[in-house]
Amino acid sequence: MSKDEYFSSIRPYNDDELQDIFTELLAEESFRKVLSNIFPDTPLDGFEQHLRSITNVADFQKKVVYPYVKKIADTTSQGISFDGLDKLDPNKGYVFISNHRDITLDSTFMNKVFIENGRDTVEIAIGDNLLIYPWISKVVKLNKSFIVKRNLPARQMLASSKVLSEYIRYARTEKNSSIWIAQREGRSKDGDDRTQSSLLKMINMSGENSFAENFKEIQIVPVAISYELDPCDYLKAQEFYLKSQDPEYKKTPADDLKHMQSGINGRKGRIHYSFGTPIANELESIEKLGKNERLEELASTIDEQIHNNYKLWPGNFIASDLMNKENKFADKYTTEDLKWFENYMEERIARVEGDTDFVKNTLLEMYSNPVKNFYQE
Repeated sequence: MSKDEYFSSIRPYNDDELQDIFTELLAEESFRKVLSNIFPDTPLDGFEQHLRSITNVADFQKKVVYPYVKKIADTTSQGISFDGLDKLDPNKGYVFISNHRDITLDSTFMNKVFIENGRDTVEIAIGDNLLIYPWISKVVKLNKSFIVKRNLPARQMLASSKVLSEYIRYARTEKNSSIWIAQREGRSKDGDDRTQSSLLKMINMSGENSFAENFKEIQIVPVAISYELDPCDYLKAQEFYLKSQDPEYKKTPADDLKHMQSGINGRKGRIHYSFGTPIANELESIEKLGKNERLEELASTIDEQIHNNYKLWPGNFIASDLMNKENKFADKYTTEDLKWFENYMEERIARVEGDTDFVKNTLLEMYSNPVKNFYQE
């Protein structure tokens, strides 16, 4: 069995599969309706001709995905900045592990940065819980996404994790592709960014050498993603409140869709990507620890870079001072910044049905935790 066949249920599509997938998508009425909403000024016949002219994934990303993503960035943010990318070899692949704020845009905006700077885009890990409609699975696999299967019985989850691990290592070492994967399952809803050791355990399942050699082989690079404003902050606060009232509360697929829509269309302020340095030299000392301690220490090493490289905005410092009832960071913002942020908080609180004090504290914690982590490292 070829590698393409072995990984067929999760891998992105190859160039020679595009036209068949375009045909399948264009035959789905729900997908055509979405196209009409996303590209209202483009007749469907014209869009179909545009798709038919595309022969490879790179062109699909540059000619179809990129213009749409650029429009989102231009209309909902005050710009995307970055640092550290110049220190990474453009001819090498990496496993980018980042904090996770937005369901769809964390990796999408990163690919925008890569395209604009002449870099190959990354393959994106995406949970199958977000593939609410069959056509979404096809679209994300067109956009170099591979599928992470969730909520399986224990035995099936173990087998699925092994295949996922094998795919990540294969993509890195044989395809020389870069990978983006979030540091945890699901977004960090309280702004306290922590890498799950279970993620690293999964990645290491496919390694055939020592702990240090297995992780050197794939080249982990931590990435700190800093949104000045989280467009889903009030939805996350609502979820925290509902869970405080009912510990068994869980989001529905409709809730996920609402989060995705709010994440895409909501205002984000400024956005910054800070690319860290490959984790390599540290692995030798980590290797000497016990089996469980190795994963925890590697997770902490990733977190240290993410926390230290996080771009702190005035709102983060204001939230920290308001949360702690002090003026410790008063030199980091102006009175105008303070007034604006307080008005912003009031507007977000008003959107949430629940105890006002609980919601306010939740939102302040969300924005202040990156400050707490920065100064604790």
